[in-house]
Amino acid sequence: MKFVIVFVALFAVAFAAPADSDAQVVRFDSDVKADGFNYAYETSNGIKENADAVLNDVGSETEAIAVRGSYSFVGDDGVTYTVNYIADENGFQPQGAHLPVAPVA
Repeated sequence: MKFVIVFVALFAVAFAAPADSDAQVVRFDSDVKADGFNYAYETSNGIKENADAVLNDVGSETEAIAVRGSYSFVGDDGVTYTVNYIADENGFQPQGAHLPVAPVA
């Protein structure tokens, strides 16, 4: 269930950039398997996203999916913003030059 929430949140963030009614999908690849998935897409207005997922500890009580991916979009200021992330049993862990970083304790 956590995975579904994270997955939907990522799509919402990726599409939070201003809508361009003339944007077209210029590339879309996907492969869904029983033990994971991968996909990548790109639109003509500069939005890009890709993710690879694998099901870890299959059949055990600790079975969990781990996703590694990134998304980027062109902001209103003309800058391309990119977020690389891992989403696994430790939660959603984004990294990006424009994101704040917690101080080291």
